[in-house]
Amino acid sequence: MDPAHRDLFDRLERFYDAVPRDAARAEEHGGLVLFAREGAGWPFYARPRLDADAPPSLADLHTVRERQRELGLPEAFEWVHETTPDLLTTARAAGLGVLEAPLMVLDPQADPPDPATLTDVPVRVLDPDAPSFALDVAARRAVAAVGFSAAGTVPGDAGPAERDAAMTELDVAALDEERAAIAAGRRLSAVAGTPQDGVLASGMAMRVADVAEIAGVATLPAARRRGLAAAVTATLARTLRAAGTDLVFLSAGSEDVARIYLRVGFRRIGTACIAEPTALI
Repeated sequence: MDPAHRDLFDRLERFYDAVPRDAARAEEHGGLVLFAREGAGWPFYARPRLDADAPPSLADLHTVRERQRELGLPEAFEWVHETTPDLLTTARAAGLGVLEAPLMVLDPQADPPDPATLTDVPVRVLDPDAPSFALDVAARRAVAAVGFSAAGTVPGDAGPAERDAAMTELDVAALDEERAAIAAGRRLSAVAGTPQDGVLASGMAMRVADVAEIAGVATLPAARRRGLAAAVTATLARTLRAAGTDLVFLSAGSEDVARIYLRVGFRRIGTACIAEPTALI
């Protein structure tokens, strides 16, 4: 690991460990900690333990995978390669496929561009007190579902009709949790769209103290190559900066996607690894 980045990677590890703990039960299995969500919501993953004396072993991976199957959870693992380099070989030996995603941080000297210079489509941050909040959250999730089903930056046919078909009504508990997270400064969402077409791109950020991760940035395939993902990312980054967030980072799905974030002021510092059974990669 680059000594100049040691403190930064330590901060990222503390963030990764803290984010799931509000909504999940943490189970320690050797060198890994499994976060098992309690209640409805997107399932979490297993990660290397912060206080582990040694990197996770092959036996640790097998134990956690058995526990994930027992709980009905995805067999998912995440880690930063620079922090836990031995885990890449171990995960592959366990029969897992590993996505190596560019890990990027917002340059402290960079001034994220005005979203209006990136696209002519308006971008807005979701307001939990707005009458449209429930519909906005449902649209944000539907755009992500459609966008990530055709990952990458290549335009496609899926657009507003596919988004509308993917929309589901959120229950009261899910909306209350979303509002509480925003009110506490732990979450932020932004969408780009027009009155005619509705939401075309969306993204969110999770924040712990002065560290935040931008995630879930997605654009409907029919609306790609219009600067929407960059504009949503810039909006989130500017809002986080204005709120005093010192470290803003993200993981890009590919090198092509990473080029979008370079336009906003992010730079690569390492590799985020996401491992799942090979058939699912």
